[in-house]
Amino acid sequence: MEEHTELERYIEQHSEAEPPLLAELRRVTHLRVMRPRMLSGNIQAQFLKMLCRLMGAKRVLEIGTYTGYTAISLASALPKDGVVVTIDCNDEIEEIARSFFAKSELEAKIDFRIGEACQIIPELEEMFDLVFIDADKREYADYYEQVFDKVRPGGMIVADDVLWDGKVAEERHTDAQTQGILRFNERVAADVRVEKLMLPLRHGLTLIRKKDF
Repeated sequence: MEEHTELERYIEQHSEAEPPLLAELRRVTHLRVMRPRMLSGNIQAQFLKMLCRLMGAKRVLEIGTYTGYTAISLASALPKDGVVVTIDCNDEIEEIARSFFAKSELEAKIDFRIGEACQIIPELEEMFDLVFIDADKREYADYYEQVFDKVRPGGMIVADDVLWDGKVAEERHTDAQTQGILRFNERVAADVRVEKLMLPLRHGLTLIRKKDF
């Protein structure tokens, strides 16, 4: 299990508690899946859930399902006619995600698609209130360009891992994942079509609001 600092524990204790089902999913992920660190934690999931509620979101796109932790949290914030379209290329963990979607009783709100996001996104014809990006860091800039016209004016794109354990501020890191994050961060920073705010939440989270002009 991922260790927490005293400050992180304090934050957890004074925030909305992790739902029992998501706590179970977190345990299963750590026991059965490689790189469980990729799982969104309770604080980040609660943040996204609250953001959906504040926006009155009905349609959400998630790029990077993993074992379904965030998809369940997002779906729980949506009205009865709301939908989370969530995409992942790893069919090896599909069974875990689908089983917990069923347990959550939110299955009707979750449209789970297995495949490469850059191939699936162009096929999506609907508009989204919120897009959450948490997949292959090398393709972040591509995801951004592909989803931009599918986000309603005033809608949000939220990107995870934008600080990448601090590697973005260290020039010695030249690996493809870090370079992908750097390209994405610079692309968003220079984009006059949006308002943006980078937050040091977990591994870094950027809020990107599409201007409504």
